[in-house]
Amino acid sequence: MEIFDNFKELFLSVWTKGIIGVDFVQILIGLGIFFIFLVFRGLISKLIIRKLEIISKRTTNKLDDTFVKAMDGPAKFLPIVLGFFFASYYITFAEDTRSFVDNVNRTLITILLFWTIHQIIEPISYVLSGLDRLLTRELIGWIIKSLKILIFILGAAAVLELWGIKIGPIIAGLGLFGVAVALGAQDLFKNLISGILVLVEKRFKIGDWIIVEGIIEGIVEKIGFRSTVIRKFDKSLAIIPNFQFAENAVINVSQKTNWLISWTITLQYDTTIDQLKKIRDKIEDYINNHEDFNTSIGVSVRVDKFADSSIDMYVRCFTKTNRWSEYLKVKERLALSIKEIVEGQKASFAFPSQSIYVEKK
Repeated sequence: MEIFDNFKELFLSVWTKGIIGVDFVQILIGLGIFFIFLVFRGLISKLIIRKLEIISKRTTNKLDDTFVKAMDGPAKFLPIVLGFFFASYYITFAEDTRSFVDNVNRTLITILLFWTIHQIIEPISYVLSGLDRLLTRELIGWIIKSLKILIFILGAAAVLELWGIKIGPIIAGLGLFGVAVALGAQDLFKNLISGILVLVEKRFKIGDWIIVEGIIEGIVEKIGFRSTVIRKFDKSLAIIPNFQFAENAVINVSQKTNWLISWTITLQYDTTIDQLKKIRDKIEDYINNHEDFNTSIGVSVRVDKFADSSIDMYVRCFTKTNRWSEYLKVKERLALSIKEIVEGQKASFAFPSQSIYVEKK
């Protein structure tokens, strides 16, 4: 019986002293308070947030949808912060332990605040989208990402300060490290600056068809901090460093409003002057009177030169369409019409040839 009495005495002593000076009754009640807030967290998720999502979907404005979605995480984290706060203040801690618990509370609140600010930045992108005349969509994306990184760094610094970790020496060390990295990563910064210039100057955007002579031709899929992803027409993927777009001429084919047709038509030397004039006039009339062409830019149909084996006629005009597929159809119609005109005037196209004369002695 003595051994049981000793066990009972020891059990009551542990029950009374509890953990770090807190009896188990307070611990159980504190856990109960925290559990109640966890249940409340589930109610927020199932009732409040879902109700707000339903309401936001009824509107045509995407700003409220994005805001509700962005606040989902912080809203679920709020009951945890409140639960820990009320539970910790119900429990009686020793002085040194109370200081630690207060720091935990401050840390949770700090995380909540910076997380909320971090999430609010996303809906700001819809507000900035109204500045599309000044800022491209890709540049807005960069600004949003940079703000998010800045908020994260500030939040981490605030939490470290709460626990007595001085960030000054860390920043100084990072500064020295940054100088060392900068010296060895000049190409990285060159690409970064070039990428910013591409976005600020609106040279091209995602979905544009671009040509960099001798470098690449294709559709822009992504503009990154260091490089740009371009899908070539054979469906292969090319990743081009951004400095290529700053150091080379970039042709944005998607921005074309009129496609150029520039041809040289070769006619045989036995074509008469009358035939040449009629062919020239009929081709010019076809272009000027056809809806496929933008004649305001300028139309040129002229006998150009006497080549080695042909009389060359130069044809230059612009299409109205800016679509590649339609441009090919316009060229085809023009080519068939020119052939019909030439054959209608009983003339023939020339091809490279040589005449050999044999002198009799």
